[in-house]
Amino acid sequence: MSDLKVFSGRANRPLAEKIAKAAGVTLGKLDIKNFSDGEIWVKYSDNIRGDDIFVIQSTQPPADNLMELLILIDAARRASARRVTAVIPYFGYARQDRKDQPRVSVTAKLVANLITEAGADRVIAMDLHAAQIQGFFDIPLDHLYASAVFADYFRRKRIPNLAVVSPDAGGIKIARSYAKRLDADLILIDKRRPKSNEVEVMNIIGNVKGKNVLIIDDLIDTGGTFVNAVGALKQSGAKDVYGVCTHPILSGRALEQINSSPVTALVVTDSIPLKGVSPKIELRSVAKLFAEAIIRTHNNQSISSLFDVDKDRL
Repeated sequence: MSDLKVFSGRANRPLAEKIAKAAGVTLGKLDIKNFSDGEIWVKYSDNIRGDDIFVIQSTQPPADNLMELLILIDAARRASARRVTAVIPYFGYARQDRKDQPRVSVTAKLVANLITEAGADRVIAMDLHAAQIQGFFDIPLDHLYASAVFADYFRRKRIPNLAVVSPDAGGIKIARSYAKRLDADLILIDKRRPKSNEVEVMNIIGNVKGKNVLIIDDLIDTGGTFVNAVGALKQSGAKDVYGVCTHPILSGRALEQINSSPVTALVVTDSIPLKGVSPKIELRSVAKLFAEAIIRTHNNQSISSLFDVDKDRL
């Protein structure tokens, strides 16, 4: 794999280092700096002409993380890399995936266009907020699922009388796959959102009384959806409430709300850096999953077993 080179932006270098180690390579050297006005400057320190380049960069706020990814891709393309793959553990702006009201941007499509125009040949992402975002890209996209990590973790815990909960209708497919793998019941929470970042839980579809429950979500931002769901489940008679979240954005008072909620444990990945420490949050790394995807992509091998949510091996 002499022509395989892995580089990292500054959005989540600890994860990139784990991925490189799991892939058996050393992170390539980059010179990244900001001018006094904040403008980003990038230079690849090593010759990458003709190489297969993988650039690891999540695009969580601030927007500089996205801009840095675009510059990294452009610099690799102009340095005559043979192929440039953008490895995006967390794809930001994914919640803006449709025109749900007049005169708004479909920003997820805009970001997909920017990544393509910057010169990326391929994208590897994980747990996109909406599956249709895969179709926003005019280049190949491999969609990994953190269920490969989470399901095995909870299977080993052997939690009795378990029910899996989807906090909204959009997550029902993923929740169903967890329920199948964990031999658990499936519960749906019907919610209504008066406005952005405000959630009111309306109804629980299914019986949770006396059961241990596991809430499945792709991301937690302000924590409102998750904390309200935990409270509603406890009020309906649930025993221990666990949570799974791939992307722990945890903005504002999210950590404080989670700590004060009756949740037993929230398990998250390292797709983006945690903003704080909580006794209720457990971290599981997705480095090996991304490393395997990178190696298989480099060798032009199938990675369907890594991202097919319906495979029992997950």
